[in-house]
Amino acid sequence: MKRTTIILLLVCSVNYITSNAQDLNKNSKYEFIDMKKTNEAWKKELSDDEYRVLREKATEAPFSGEYNLHFEQGNYSCSGCGTELFSSDGKFDAGCGWPSFVKPVNSDVIETKIDNTLGRTRTEILCRACGGHLGHVFNDGPVETGLRYCVNSLSLDFKKKED
Repeated sequence: MKRTTIILLLVCSVNYITSNAQDLNKNSKYEFIDMKKTNEAWKKELSDDEYRVLREKATEAPFSGEYNLHFEQGNYSCSGCGTELFSSDGKFDAGCGWPSFVKPVNSDVIETKIDNTLGRTRTEILCRACGGHLGHVFNDGPVETGLRYCVNSLSLDFKKKED
């Protein structure tokens, strides 16, 4: 009897999780990338450094990234899948050594997870479309949102705004 109950609970849990994932895709205006892409496929598509950041959750050295002090008008997208993530309108110099934004272009494009690495609790930000690690969000940002989305340049591509 216990075994049957456990199996039934497992089946119900899998069905619930699967249906919620399908609902998330249906209710969003964003197209979600197949999260089952293999590491080998990612390695073929990304540079070694992009792979380390996006797939292995590495962090580029502070003040080393291409977009840290980049202030052209345009949009920043995920370098893993091309999903538009941030606008230059929300970018600011936080002095931390990484590109910083007050908010994403839309709350649907970012996923957050608790990150307990390095002996402290932080909030990791990921591209919701491909699961790529972007950086972290902190509550020490400008008054507008009070948030600072601290992002690795290697996780971003930039498209200049056309005049």
